[in-house]
Parts: sequence; C-alpha cells; structure tokens
Amino acid sequence: MEQDNSGLTTSSLVAFLETVHPYDSLPRDEMARVAASFSRRHHDDASVIYSAGDPLDGIFLILEGSVEVLEPSGGLVSLLGPRNSFGERGLMRDGVAVTTARAAEGAEILMLPQAEFRRLIASYPAFERFFNRGRQRDVREADISTRKVGDLIARAPIAVSPETTIRAAAEQMRDAHISCLAVVADGRLIGIVTARDFTNKVLAMGLDAATPVSAVMAKDPMVLSPESLGSDVLNRMLEHRIGHLPVVDDGKLVGMITQTDLVRFQAVSSALLVRDAATAQTVAELAENTARIPHLLVQLVGGGTAHEVVTRLVTDIADTVTRRLLAMAEAELGPAPVPYLWLACGSQGRQEQTGVSDQDNCLMIDDAATEADMAYFANLAKIVSDGLNACGYVYCPGDMMATNPQWCQPMRVWREYFRKWVAVPDPMAQMLASVMFDLRPIGGAASLYANLQDDVLEMAAKNSIFVAHMVSNSLKHTPPLGLLRGFATIRSGEYKNHIDLKMNGVVPVVDLGRIYTLIGAFGAVNTRARLEAAAAAGVISASGARDLIEAYDLIATTRLEHQARRVKAGEKPDNFIAPSELSDFERSHLRDAFVVVRTMQSAVGSSRGARS
Repeated sequence: MEQDNSGLTTSSLVAFLETVHPYDSLPRDEMARVAASFSRRHHDDASVIYSAGDPLDGIFLILEGSVEVLEPSGGLVSLLGPRNSFGERGLMRDGVAVTTARAAEGAEILMLPQAEFRRLIASYPAFERFFNRGRQRDVREADISTRKVGDLIARAPIAVSPETTIRAAAEQMRDAHISCLAVVADGRLIGIVTARDFTNKVLAMGLDAATPVSAVMAKDPMVLSPESLGSDVLNRMLEHRIGHLPVVDDGKLVGMITQTDLVRFQAVSSALLVRDAATAQTVAELAENTARIPHLLVQLVGGGTAHEVVTRLVTDIADTVTRRLLAMAEAELGPAPVPYLWLACGSQGRQEQTGVSDQDNCLMIDDAATEADMAYFANLAKIVSDGLNACGYVYCPGDMMATNPQWCQPMRVWREYFRKWVAVPDPMAQMLASVMFDLRPIGGAASLYANLQDDVLEMAAKNSIFVAHMVSNSLKHTPPLGLLRGFATIRSGEYKNHIDLKMNGVVPVVDLGRIYTLIGAFGAVNTRARLEAAAAAGVISASGARDLIEAYDLIATTRLEHQARRVKAGEKPDNFIAPSELSDFERSHLRDAFVVVRTMQSAVGSSRGARS
C-alpha cells in the first residue's frame, strides 16, 4: 500500500463527491474543505486495508476498484464498488475495526480523517442519519435469522383443491417453476404436495395420473406465522429435514417458504447485484441481474431500511448497468474519438429509483467532435439505450434519451440550451429545465459537466423571473387532498379510486426540492439532500424543513411498501394505491403528510410571487 495524491486535485475530488451521498448535501465551501481533507491510497490486489481489531484512522471511500468486507472469521459480508464507504461501523462504535477490509482488485481508496468525519457527523444531520442507518442495515442484512418470516416470502402462494388431479398439479408446478403446492379446502390449508411426493408416491407406486392430490399430500403440515423469525424456519427445516414450510395467518395461507427462498434471500444484496452487473459479459446477463431487483426491494423494505437508502441502492445498480453498457458499446465501436459524458436525469439522476423506472439520459460531447464523431456517439447512444430497455429500464415515453439527437450534442450546444431556457422561460423551457436540473454524471469525463452545472445554477438563481416561472410550474403537481379529510382519488380508468403516490405524492416534494436548489444555488441533486441543504442554508425554516422531510419520508416509504406488497403478491410494482388498502391510522397520517406538502407549496408560491 502506498499513499499517492498525484493527479487528485480538490476540484476533481469535489466533482466526485457531488455524486456520493451524503457528501452531495454539503454546502459548496464545506465540500471544498472536506475534499482537501481526504488522502488517497492505492491498494494492490488482495492487499489488506485494515484488519478486525485495528484502530481506524478515518472512514474510507472507494474511488476506483472494489473492496471485500470480511467478518473476523473470514466470511464475506459484502463486496463494495466505487462511491461506497466502509469502516464506519467500527469508527462510530469505539474507533476499532469490527471487520477486515481487503482490496478485491487494484483499488484507489480515499480516507477522511477520523476528526473530520466526527465533525461532519456532529454538524450535519444527513451524515449522522446516513451512517447510523447504514450501520444498522449492515447488521440486519447479514443475519437472516432475525428477519420476520413475512419478510422472507418471495411470492404469493399457489394452491390447489384436494380434488385436483396429480397430472393437473404437476402441470401447475411445471408452469410456475415451483416444487411445492399448498392444498386448500374451504379457505384453509389441509396439506402440501411436493415434487418429491410425485417421485416417491406416484411414480414409485405406479399411481394413475388422474388420482387426486389428496391421496399423496402431506396432511396437516407444520406451519409458521408471518411473525415467526427466520431462525424458526432454519430450525424447523434442519430438525425435520424438510424443504417447504407454509406460512399461515389466522388459518389463511399467506405464503410458502422454501430452501430456495432462503438461498435467494441471502444471495440478493445490492453489493452482489452491482458486482454481477460490473462483470456481466452480455446484455442478457445484465437483464438477468436486474430481474432480481424486485426481490432486493422486498428484502430492503421488509428490513425497515430507510427509503432514501433503498432508492440509493437500487439506483447504484442502474448506474453500474449503464457504465457496463458504455464499456460494451466502446468494445464494439472502438474507443471514443473525443471525451464524452453520459448523464442521467429523472429519478436515476436524483438517485431515487424504485421498482418502477424508465430511462432518462443524455450525452454531452467535447466541442472538438466532428460530424463523423457525432455518428459514433449516435451509435453508442443506441447500443446503451437499447441495452437499458432490455434490462427493464424502458424507453422514455417523452423521448428524453441520448438516442434523440436533441439530447446528444457538443458542450457548446448544451450551454446555449441552458442559456435560452433561463433567458426565455416559456412552458417548454420550464419543463426541460426541470428535467435537466436533475442531471448527474454516470460515465465518461465528469469534468465536462462540472463548470456547466455551477454556471447554470448561478445564472438561474440570479434571474428572478425564471425562478418565479419555475415555482409556478412546480405547483401544477398537487397532493391528492379532497374535502372532509378525504383523498382526491383518480376518477376513472384503470386506477379509478386510487392515489398516484408518484405524481401526486413524491413529485410535488421533488419539485419543491428543485426550487430550493435554485433559490439557494447549491448543487445537491437528491431530493432529501436538497431539503436538508435548504434548511442548512436558511432557504426554509428549520421547523418547515423538519415537517417537510418527515412528510416526504412517510409518502416515499408508503410508496415503497406498496411496491413491495405487489412484488410479494406476484404482481408488477406500480405507484397506485387505494386508500382502502390502508388502515385508518395510516390514512390519517398520509393525509397529514399531504397537508404539509401543500402548505409548503403555498409558502414558496406566495413568497416568490408565482404566476398562475
């Protein structure tokens, strides 16, 4: 290991930290101070960064490469990639490492001294919240035995009646790719039948395929409740040598836990998905990897992980997939003729992706590009966007993608775009500016964007007319509040009597965060980080910020819990929830959260003279 700060300038490190949460929430002057405090260290393959029991000099942040975090016994806890921190568990406990960290490949590691880290924890709530929650999350994810059984259920149960024939049951198991069926009569579980039963009791005994499953099922099987712990599952399976356990709540079948579920649960983590995406050789492998994201969502939400951590981890996977596709495109087309930068906007740009995401992206290209060079980048954009679509990040309905020539341009064109949008804030300019203010570099030469972001923020913040128009535009998304303490639900169509938790729940807060960014001229992109930065800068009052952040937390968490429930029920996640799905307590608190959002919208509208 050797310390090497060569080639690491404060400005380049600031650009990097602006893409890392929670550093992206820091004020600009604080960001520069923190950047100057980091030291850079190179670690060769398999070299130990620190061992369990070692005193820690500070917290570590991965600039390049990857790092294995190991238990003292040598078991792998996680595999971390760029922008991930490690060492905080021991640092926040007693300053002594509780794990071993080892470079999995040649790694460039940044180290922030312990005194600076503790100062940030004490000065900025975002830091204390992020690293405390992260520490708790590590413990929860590492131990399946403490999870509730209800959180381990991977899919809705599939059941048959006792009269179902063996042939029909076998066909159902084949089509659903499962090895066990519940047998239910009058709404109650009376038995289970497994693939092993078909081998040992049907084939071996020569039973007719028309025989009912009641003849071969295991009657009155052992069951668990949703409130049982993972340790109960492990103990029952080991003690009784069984591979399937029905989960029953008040006599009603709610799920089936299998050994495969346990393996999947332990195998699915954000770090592993990032690792697999980074090493995928084909688009098909990437798509297979992203297909596991819904299970990760269920796992994280079930473990009580904070919504901003869930969406950050899900977005990290999308970032890695994008960078891998860029590498595949360059391998196919050859090296890029001039520097370029691929950027994400929308939820990926804000690091707020959930189980439902399309793609929003663009390309910024060095001004030295020729016409022939632009043809290269058009091909690169198509390869990457097609790959993202194959991986579940569907094409943007509004064509806000790098495949659209409008969003694949040299830097001089981008500068002119922003200048015109700010100078003449017509409705189209407002919409485009709203999208583009959420830009975040994903792959390529990040330096292309650094100065542009600062210049545009300064130009926009100084133009009071532009800010007023942006405020007015942001107020078009309103919380779904009805009369008499009710909700204003969708009136017709597929989602009649539902609330759109995205457009009428999360988006109004996203819009407010963007406005606060313009008013305060700070560079945070993540919505929660924007709200915290606005409070720190005095753009909104401390009490207003606290209420709005708590309201946002409740709305965003409700949205994720709804998506997780749909995944567990074997349905695709969406953003539409019926108030009837919520308890009276949940409905009351959700409505209170919407009231807070509307109050803050009214405040920003009146203070900035928003136009109707």
